[in-house]
Amino acid sequence: MSAAGWVPGRDPRAVRHPAAAGSRRSDGRRPVLVAGGGIAGLAAATGLAERGVPVTLVEAQPQLGGRVRAWPVEHPDAGGPPTTMSRGFHAFFRQYYNLRSLLRRSDPGLDRLVPLEDYPLVLADGHRDSFASIPRTPPLSIATFVAQSPSFTAADLARVDIPAALELLDVDFPSTFSRYDGESAADFLDRLRFPADARHLALEVFARSFFAHPTEFAAGELVAMFHSYFTGSAEGLLFDVPRDDYDTSLWAPLGRHLHGLGVEVLTSTTVEHVAGSGDDLEVTLGSGEQRRVGGVVVATDPGTTRRLVTGSPLFDEDYADRVGAGRNAPPFAVWRLWLDRRADVERSPFLGTSGFGPLDNVSLLERFEDGARRWSDERGGSVVELHAYALQDPWDESAVRAELRHHLDALYPELAGAAVLAQEWLVSQDCPLASTAPWQLRPEVATPDPRVVLAGDGVRCDYPVALMERAATTGWLAANALLAREGVAGHDLWTVPMRSRHPVAGRVRRLLTRTA
Repeated sequence: MSAAGWVPGRDPRAVRHPAAAGSRRSDGRRPVLVAGGGIAGLAAATGLAERGVPVTLVEAQPQLGGRVRAWPVEHPDAGGPPTTMSRGFHAFFRQYYNLRSLLRRSDPGLDRLVPLEDYPLVLADGHRDSFASIPRTPPLSIATFVAQSPSFTAADLARVDIPAALELLDVDFPSTFSRYDGESAADFLDRLRFPADARHLALEVFARSFFAHPTEFAAGELVAMFHSYFTGSAEGLLFDVPRDDYDTSLWAPLGRHLHGLGVEVLTSTTVEHVAGSGDDLEVTLGSGEQRRVGGVVVATDPGTTRRLVTGSPLFDEDYADRVGAGRNAPPFAVWRLWLDRRADVERSPFLGTSGFGPLDNVSLLERFEDGARRWSDERGGSVVELHAYALQDPWDESAVRAELRHHLDALYPELAGAAVLAQEWLVSQDCPLASTAPWQLRPEVATPDPRVVLAGDGVRCDYPVALMERAATTGWLAANALLAREGVAGHDLWTVPMRSRHPVAGRVRRLLTRTA
């Protein structure tokens, strides 16, 4: 908690991470180029520009937002107002303090976010879990969820390995990340003897949201997510979503904010090479233009980050090999359908699924996006989005599509046979894999050359953050690192508690382990 008692959410135990002290403004003599206009790059550019650093932000796509961007699509046959496409649904949890701080720069009241009252999870055998009535504060939150959920039975709980289960409560970051080096989420839940249905719940919510197969997803990341959402934070399990497409609600307004700070934003532009020249860095853009700058933030997708680092003369072979060893998660698919029929009014805007083949969730965009709602009102149909995470080779596009539509029709029978007025099908494989490799070997924000820093959700961060929040957090940290070189004050960050809220759990676990 800050000295004034302010916290960024409802949890009084949220932790403030103060930035290094210094002057309030840069002298503006050392410009910085930020490669990547996703969340990490936007946070870095904001943090630097607000301290007076001249910033050029370079983004390969026509829109800002990176992997959370949205773009217009044309479907004359669908009729109605203009439509958009994105890479899929994203949940803006209340404990995403650093991401929400970024969004407040252009939306102080976060009025462009709207809450979802629930996000039910349904298993193929008919079990359905809900988070709507779960208390926010742990341990009451997890205890109530277990008591109410049909995924947990008394017989299941009797088989759980208690010392292993207590590991979910006995955390201390960042050491908890390293504690599970070499262990996958699937192996951890095997060791815990987690109930089968609840295991699906845990893996679908967390591992699949990382686009990873449970056998490749790091157990340390799984434990960190349990801490962040279930056992360590009083922000609760519900989340917000943008009230319109990502570009309209989030990134275009933030781009205008950056423009007001004097940031030069270059979209549809790539960064090809980073090298050194005297005290400055020399950055080559895709056009062949070269920029001389005092610092570079590499906040690109993981493949581009690996290419820029391994291809730069600034780094020795050992570091280049460490960065180059990173892997991308398996491909994922997003299928957006403009249907000529509406889903029933009682349907939730978002439904998580488990056991329905490749289908991981279903979104009804007209329930929360203004643009989709306008189309739905005019045409009387639904804008449905189907997600298939972590596609496993070999996979066949036509077979995956057929299976996705089959399961949609089974889950939403009122949409069975609905005509497809328009559709967008997207497959990507550009997300980082949170693998079981040693945590300390992951590249962090700092690099051997202090003029170059990394940011993104694939960059190691010692705080219990992940996904969009890790991207935002490392973006702020990257800005802070470059500011500190000039003696300029950085930006404070916030996280959920770094340690267990329940210290007795650790003592009990260690006692049971010794007596076993």
